[in-house]
Amino acid sequence: MIRPNPAELRVGLFTLAYVVAFTAYFLSIGNYEFIVYVITMVSLIALIGLSLRKGEYPPAILWTLSIWGLAHMAGGGVQINGSVLYNLHLIDIVETENLYIFKYDQAVHAYGFGVTAWLLHHLLLRHFPDTRGTATAYCYPALASMGLGAVNEIIEFSAVLLVPDTNVGGYYNTALDLCFNAAGAILAMFLVAKFKRS
Repeated sequence: MIRPNPAELRVGLFTLAYVVAFTAYFLSIGNYEFIVYVITMVSLIALIGLSLRKGEYPPAILWTLSIWGLAHMAGGGVQINGSVLYNLHLIDIVETENLYIFKYDQAVHAYGFGVTAWLLHHLLLRHFPDTRGTATAYCYPALASMGLGAVNEIIEFSAVLLVPDTNVGGYYNTALDLCFNAAGAILAMFLVAKFKRS
């Protein structure tokens, strides 16, 4: 049995609290689309939990993962101006008939897959320390994070197929999600490289 240390336990309890609260909320309002995401998130939490000792994740990574989960749950559950938080316009950079940049959804994608790249970088160096300081240590995590971002879009597509009236968006939304996933992953690796050099 895996025994979490106190820092891991704090993150775990915080994460469990908001997952339970949002799950109850989604069920109470009949938002079954997000139940797909809850199941996905519970699976990811289990994956991290079961690999605590093999991964030895720093608390900072665990907290950033948990905050990503909270931002995701809030994005689909919190209502702002009659729409979900995911649709909230943050900065008017580009606006056309088909797309808008920059909104909450895009910020969460960039943040989340930046965190994912950081996590993958940590795991790569932990299990393959000879890669430290190489281009592989930065390119692989960024590319792998983009791949996981594509998996996320497949999950969103599954929600569209399984649940009527989803708030996932169309082709432009998917393409923008992939772009922001990539931007977040690349930016994260630049920041990690800069931090390690300094």
